[in-house]
Amino acid sequence: MNIVKAVSFKVASTLMFAVMGAQVRYLAGAYPEGQVAFFRSVFALIPILVVFGWRGQLKGALRTERPSDHLLRGVFSVVGTFATFAALARIPIADFTAIAFASPLITVIFAAVFLKEKVHAYRWSAVAFGFCGVILMLMPYFRDHAALTASMIVGILFALTNAFTAGGASIQIRRLTATETTSSIVIFMTLLVLLVSLLTAPFGWRMPSTWQDVAILAGIGIAGGLGQIFFTDSYRFAPASFLAPFDYTAMLWAFLLGYWFFGEVPTLYVVIGAIVVAGAGIFVILRERYLGLKRLRDTPVAAIATMADDEENPDAPVSDEARAA
Repeated sequence: MNIVKAVSFKVASTLMFAVMGAQVRYLAGAYPEGQVAFFRSVFALIPILVVFGWRGQLKGALRTERPSDHLLRGVFSVVGTFATFAALARIPIADFTAIAFASPLITVIFAAVFLKEKVHAYRWSAVAFGFCGVILMLMPYFRDHAALTASMIVGILFALTNAFTAGGASIQIRRLTATETTSSIVIFMTLLVLLVSLLTAPFGWRMPSTWQDVAILAGIGIAGGLGQIFFTDSYRFAPASFLAPFDYTAMLWAFLLGYWFFGEVPTLYVVIGAIVVAGAGIFVILRERYLGLKRLRDTPVAAIATMADDEENPDAPVSDEARAA
């Protein structure tokens, strides 16, 4: 445990992802989503390869006995990446970020449906409460039909799509961490997004008109790659259940960047709705922590010793009990 490092890395990851989103928002659809996704993947490889190479974690990163599971996780990432860029080109950063907060609640639904996890009334009530917050955030769009343009409708749908794919990716990552290393999961995902986005080249890619656009496209990838690294590193120093609430600092960065660069001021509905969704998400997180500690107390001493040995190698596959703790 190193609380300072863990929180610093976690907050830094939310900042990097917000910076990435601000740069996508700045381009405002000037380039096709596939082209932006390609630059994001290519330049994300720079910090990813440098950091994992420096740590000696690249050896065997592309060896796996579960290619189909990596492919499914990659599909979620591909759809989520395209949906993210399409949404940010159409709606304010704060609105997109607030809608994305529904992802942990969607993960609960997916866990019940696909992993057959037993979900009790506490978590179902939190899911229902959280989705009420999402509806509250969208109220201004529903009430002001004149402001609800076709572009905004598409942006909202893409933002919701991103939230669902993020929930699906979380479930798939939970499966993969049982046998796969962090470097393997990150690199396979990045390469798949790169390859799929490259296939869109014949469908309207544009030559960047200025060097500033080139720098922004590169910045999107570097910020995204650093965000992934900081996100992963934060969990090397503290449990997931402790760090999860710090995901919601993303809303602060979204407010600041949206106002600073674009003059976007979130509505009161968005602020209150974000608080409702965040509260529901934190409730689910705390409930998971309680259940995880309960399972750990019920785990035999020999299994706990094995989990302690696993901590000596943070890049090794993680057991369900250790992850719950």
